[in-house]
Amino acid sequence: MNASEPRGRPTAEQIERTLVGMPARYTREQVSAEAGVSRELAERIWRALGFAQLADDAVAFSDADVAALRRVRGMLDGGLLDEQTVIRMARALGQTTARLAQWQAEIVIGTMLPDPPADADLTGVLDTAKALLPDFEHLLIHVWRAQLAAAGTRLLAVADDRADRVPGRVSIAVGFADLVSFTRRSRELDERGLAALVEGFESRAADVVAAHGARLVKTLGDEVLFTAPAPAQAAAIALDLAESLELRIGMAYGPVVPMMGDVFGTTVNLAARLTAIARPGTIVVDSELAEGLGEGAEGVSVHKIRRRPARGLGVVQPYVLRRSTS
Repeated sequence: MNASEPRGRPTAEQIERTLVGMPARYTREQVSAEAGVSRELAERIWRALGFAQLADDAVAFSDADVAALRRVRGMLDGGLLDEQTVIRMARALGQTTARLAQWQAEIVIGTMLPDPPADADLTGVLDTAKALLPDFEHLLIHVWRAQLAAAGTRLLAVADDRADRVPGRVSIAVGFADLVSFTRRSRELDERGLAALVEGFESRAADVVAAHGARLVKTLGDEVLFTAPAPAQAAAIALDLAESLELRIGMAYGPVVPMMGDVFGTTVNLAARLTAIARPGTIVVDSELAEGLGEGAEGVSVHKIRRRPARGLGVVQPYVLRRSTS
């Protein structure tokens, strides 16, 4: 936007030109032809990335889209990836960046704009986004590379554990942390108060999990799911969380199936059932995690409690985890 243009409400075209940086020049047929990939593959990639399917004559693709498809063609031609893997990677990229973009936009808009916003305020947000874009872009690449390295390190931490290994599975600790009395609190708070409660809980959980070299898998409003390579790490996370928030926490150790950034399997289901068993302010773990901590685990103690039925899993032997007083 130059000085001669009116400073009214930004249009969709102005937003796209500011943030994407290149004008749209190609239709669906043209962008795939320019990139040298089949139209079918190009459309599968766009869908996996989460973009809507457009009319055949819609001019919606830029030179940057051509360059991106050419990179995909290069990976396929070089035998680095097959088409199925490309689509899976595109879906991972699309879902992750869509959530990231929405989250960042909400933070910036919530910080800068009054309620309701004026047109001039919306234009100011777009100007700020344009100024921040180069720094955000560099930070995104840096953090992504660092997260790849962290993911590789976590995989190495479990690579030597060969006991009861099943192809496609890894043995790790899985934990759920659930905010106590969330339903009651949500009735007592207004929308802003409820949002602050959830954000504060998720922020604290993310900080604690990261500090112990583990991974926050997902957040579910009043609940978070985390994983750790070893029982001791999981125990340290749970104890730190329980000291700062009113939670009930359930954890289990065993094989899981990692898929699409999430984890699945009986171990995950058991951790969820143990969370339901836990009383407010307590940490309940399964026998595998208790055994993994050992008799003389530093700074922690486990205490066997009565066996309980767990829906879909039969009767289980839970243990309560506490910080050691010795």
